[in-house]
Amino acid sequence: MSLSRAADARVELAHGAGGRASAELISGLFARHFANEWLLRGDDGAALPGLAPGDRLVLATDSHVVSPLFFPGGDIGCLAVHGTLNDVAMMGARPLWLAAAFILEEGFLLADLERIVISMARAAQESGAPIVTGDTKVVERGKGDGVFITTTGAGALAAEKNIGGAAARVGDVLLVSGTIGDHGMTILNARQGLDTLSAGMDFASAVVSDTAALWPLVEALGAANVEIHVLRDPTRGGLGATLNEIAAQSRAGLRLEERDIPVSPAVAASCEFLGLDPLYLANEGKLLLLCPEADAPRALEVMRGHPLGRNAAAIGRVVEDARGFVEMRTRTGGRRLIDWLAGDPLPRIC
Repeated sequence: MSLSRAADARVELAHGAGGRASAELISGLFARHFANEWLLRGDDGAALPGLAPGDRLVLATDSHVVSPLFFPGGDIGCLAVHGTLNDVAMMGARPLWLAAAFILEEGFLLADLERIVISMARAAQESGAPIVTGDTKVVERGKGDGVFITTTGAGALAAEKNIGGAAARVGDVLLVSGTIGDHGMTILNARQGLDTLSAGMDFASAVVSDTAALWPLVEALGAANVEIHVLRDPTRGGLGATLNEIAAQSRAGLRLEERDIPVSPAVAASCEFLGLDPLYLANEGKLLLLCPEADAPRALEVMRGHPLGRNAAAIGRVVEDARGFVEMRTRTGGRRLIDWLAGDPLPRIC
């Protein structure tokens, strides 16, 4: 991917949307200058040496700029904890500790800040990864968006585990742990008040964010001896962008079945009303899993037996394709190319 080197090229909102522009910014600028063997793998976190024999250290970091700060099903506080811990968990690592940095805008209500901090504390306690260090900065009124939060997580990874986007193999089955698009649609509804746009249409109020810490589900899969090749949580850019990332890393293709992809009736109705595609809406409590075909039934059984995976489904498989295309067979039997997200339909979603 190429990044414009024109002297007047500037950062755009699309650079933070998780689609093609984001990938070009990362590969063409950050990865080019920060290049090292861990960064260039392109996973959600970095598996590093340095712990006691038998374990590796996993580091992951994430910044959270969601608007509104409070939404059905969660808030920026629990989201900041879940988002980073999920990046650690998607490496197959057990989360251990968190660091949190706050950028606060002058005039922000201390009562709202305490509400956010309490939410973070609760999420960290439930996840078993305490917040052990942090930092706080304050910017002038009008120079922020209330509060921005950056969290960094550390976890322990067993030496024998090798989970990453480049590990997909031809024949692997692709599973998703539940309905897609819930978080993205929740944020859009909360920002725009969509439940008031059309009298008698109450689908918007039925959508709730799925934000959750995914390690317990990953741990259950490991306890069942599921051979995991790839784990990924489809956040910014949704399922579509995440699958393109995996295809590019593995230098293989992915073939999906549209009829098998779980979408809640409320999200489906909202997308139809607004002309949006649930494949590109963010998720904050779902995971994608690629495993050998022989392990797929057991993985699906484990996920469906867990509170975080009740609506899990097998939605496709890895095929040989050096172009790294992601294609979907539609409900009508046609074929559709699932490309990178091209624009920025929903900013401030995580």
